[in-house]
Amino acid sequence: MAKTSRRTGPARRRRWPLFVLLLALIVAGTAWHYRAPIGGYSGIAAAYSARVACSCRFVAGRSLEDCEKDKLAGMELVTLSEDVEAKSVTARFPLLASETATLRDGYGCVLEPWAG
Repeated sequence: MAKTSRRTGPARRRRWPLFVLLLALIVAGTAWHYRAPIGGYSGIAAAYSARVACSCRFVAGRSLEDCEKDKLAGMELVTLSEDVEAKSVTARFPLLASETATLRDGYGCVLEPWAG
């Protein structure tokens, strides 16, 4: 009967941290490579959501919860909050972008000027 050798000792356990580190480096490298499109799309999603939700809330008079239904597919991560006194809606894409649209007389809902 031939014996089969299985590595179950310390050598095998030391591979997991190395594998996790390699996987983290690959994910970080990929995110760094695509940082411009990711940042651009998240900014556009926040700006679009803020503008549409502001119009929905303060021009059409619907509730913010009802306006959430108007978000396009793929914008599930965008969150909305309102400031009733300022008549503005802020849309946030987690960790990447935040945009605010405010109702202005004669103009409707407009985005606040971009900082850059």
